[in-house]
Amino acid sequence: MKIFKIILGVIICLIIIASMIYANYGGFSKLRFQINKEGGETLVYKEMNGPYNQSGQVISKLGFDLKNEFKIEPSRMFGTYFDDPRKVDESKLRSEVGCILEASDTARVYWIKAKFNVKICPVKNYITTEFPYKGRMSIMIGLMKVYPALMKYVKENGYSDAGPIMEIYDMTNNKIYYRKEAIKK
Repeated sequence: MKIFKIILGVIICLIIIASMIYANYGGFSKLRFQINKEGGETLVYKEMNGPYNQSGQVISKLGFDLKNEFKIEPSRMFGTYFDDPRKVDESKLRSEVGCILEASDTARVYWIKAKFNVKICPVKNYITTEFPYKGRMSIMIGLMKVYPALMKYVKENGYSDAGPIMEIYDMTNNKIYYRKEAIKK
């Protein structure tokens, strides 16, 4: 009986600790989806094929290169993910990942284009939501929480589930913004 109480106490402690971590990284945040006209950002990016979990390394390297070569320190990074990892083999997943230039840095696009892919994010109507960013764990919890809720919203409101989802990591505002083009079926 004493061992049972100890095991039960340990399990309760682990549940409390896990709940606190989950809450700290945004797990209990309320999601609000809306349709907004967004876009127009200047994106500096690399195309990726393969596991999405490699995105962070590529984004970090690109940000490092922008800082060292162009004295640009982006405060917003992004990933645009084209394929559903539940439907596409991990080795064939396609994405574009990189940094968002501030308006003051766009004057150097001519020189940046010599080394990196650069494009303007299309201005469109997007289904959007935000999630708190308090570290890399927020990205993982966001994946588990936002994507199922977004797909539920898409289905319930008659939007197409096809097309990419963009995640914008805003370090200044400590937010992750999610965008999916709002295309009615």
